[in-house]
Amino acid sequence: MTTIKLHNTKTRQKEVFAPLDQDDVRMYVCGPTVYDRAHLGNARPVVVFDVLYRLLRHVYGAEHVTYVRNFTDVDDKINARAAESGRAIGEITAETTQWFLDDMAELGALPPDHMPRATQYIPQMVAMIEGLIAKGHAYEAEGHVLFAVDSWREGYGKLSGRSVDDMIAGARVEVAPYKRNPMDFVLWKPSDAGQPGWESPWGRGRPGWHIECSAMSYELLGESFDIHGGGNDLMFPHHENEIAQSCCAHPEGEFARYWLHNEMLQVEGKKMSKSLGNFFTVRDLLDQGVPGEVIRFVFLSTHYRKPMDWTAEKAEQAEFRLLEYNRIISDYADAELANEKKVSMPILEALSDDLNTHLALSRLHELALDAKNAGSSDNGAMALQLAHDLKFLGIWNEHFGKTPRSFWIDKTAELTIDQQALIATMLRKRVDAKKSRNFVRADQIRDLLTSAGVVVSDTPQGPEWDVGPDFDPAKLEALK
Repeated sequence: MTTIKLHNTKTRQKEVFAPLDQDDVRMYVCGPTVYDRAHLGNARPVVVFDVLYRLLRHVYGAEHVTYVRNFTDVDDKINARAAESGRAIGEITAETTQWFLDDMAELGALPPDHMPRATQYIPQMVAMIEGLIAKGHAYEAEGHVLFAVDSWREGYGKLSGRSVDDMIAGARVEVAPYKRNPMDFVLWKPSDAGQPGWESPWGRGRPGWHIECSAMSYELLGESFDIHGGGNDLMFPHHENEIAQSCCAHPEGEFARYWLHNEMLQVEGKKMSKSLGNFFTVRDLLDQGVPGEVIRFVFLSTHYRKPMDWTAEKAEQAEFRLLEYNRIISDYADAELANEKKVSMPILEALSDDLNTHLALSRLHELALDAKNAGSSDNGAMALQLAHDLKFLGIWNEHFGKTPRSFWIDKTAELTIDQQALIATMLRKRVDAKKSRNFVRADQIRDLLTSAGVVVSDTPQGPEWDVGPDFDPAKLEALK
């Protein structure tokens, strides 16, 4: 059986993944709060953990893996959206939940086995809170129920590497007067007439955010399960609070054994922000004609534990790659794509090493080049393997580049022999400049080609090129 290694946030090191039960591998990932369209940053953990889900299904069998990703459909942001729009909360959450599912499907994400909504598990949350109070880990105050961090000081802060004392000293927010400790967090809070609420032993109210995931993961995966994932912005306080609640409510269990966190996303080198004008949703890109496969490819080109920078250039290069792979498959693959075909070992090895998707894409490109350059007796099988690997990575679409969705205009065939020779000459000069360590000149050549709409991609086998949607023959000719 393939050995999977994952970087465990809890231990700060890469570990061999050993599930509690190979016949019942269980994973929980924090899902969205459904009040608006998913922005590009929301999509990154979906793609990251979809890759892990695919890997686990491949290694242990689809019937032996359970993946849970929740929807938070009770939240003050949802309440505020309902108040400002005049729409019913249920209408908003139903609509935005479906938006999320549709957009993530466009990115090739498989549906999880369970997608619980918080409002479906209110009785289980109330029961967990009652148990925490009975065990001395929570208390009621002014209609609120709060978790008492002092009751579990030995474990609180270990995931994020913080001490309770340091967190208190560094607090910059006003502390509610009913809290015994500034770090105590809300399990239940009162609701007024205009807010959603449920009856409880502490009056009509609604759950705090953190208790949702603890209750839902316990009900669907048990007191101990294998993997818990999410963005690293959730590490504190959300995941830290989940651990505290769950371990105190069910001290006989381990809660989650492996914790995985993906890094954040930037746009053109800057934090995504509406004030900077670089904030956009997944649907914005899809509506602009950027295929979902391209978005996913760009995501996979960066390791999940590294910050990812979305750029227009990366999107163009990704579509160029996928169009190239599609052409190879169309030209050489001589058999139907079958589900039983196995993923190639180089791809599997890369993903099994802490989801190294960057390496997996590099090996995918090597396979594509081999398929294109192999002898006539081999390139058919290699092209078919390329299609299967693309399918396994979630970026296969047999119609890719053949529909109006594609924003890439393939003009390679329109170039004259002289134009193609000019590009080849400039690329040779660039290679020579890099060999002599004249990187300034090498960058100048690349910039000149880019200004003419020629996209250059550096690969381990050397530079490759194609023309983009802004290709300008006149500008190319001016480079002579």
